[in-house]
Amino acid sequence: MNKKVVIDVLYILLIAMTAGAVLVLGVFVAAVVFHSEVYLTLPLLSRYEEGKIMGEIFRRFTYWAYFMSAVIAVYEVSRYKVMQIDKISILSALGSIGTLLLFSAVYTPKILEYQSRGEAAIDASFEALHKASEIDFKILLLTLLILFSRRAYLMAVKK
Repeated sequence: MNKKVVIDVLYILLIAMTAGAVLVLGVFVAAVVFHSEVYLTLPLLSRYEEGKIMGEIFRRFTYWAYFMSAVIAVYEVSRYKVMQIDKISILSALGSIGTLLLFSAVYTPKILEYQSRGEAAIDASFEALHKASEIDFKILLLTLLILFSRRAYLMAVKK
């Protein structure tokens, strides 16, 4: 296997891993954390405390999100330079980078800031921010899946 093929395969693997992480965090982890009373013998955590746990999980995910933003940017620019890119991959890459950065640099820090002020700070503006971050996360999953599919297709047909 030559170096270019290894880089291509590694890239789509990283995209798939990131989409998997988004799916697992959004569907499985959040569902368990925000319903801890179902899994514990006593309801030990309030919704605010569950939110603090989830906030820490997402804070740690932001490191991966920043890394993947850079990986996507570098890879897609390198494909652009050799004219191995199309509108779908450009738009899905830009969408992925944008939503990764929005989630990591805007939503997560603002949510953690609200949480640091205490439970009394959780108000309607927090709920709106939280809802927007959920929408961003769903768009992120969609753009990553499109990017993965398009890149896999382009790698398969170019031979």
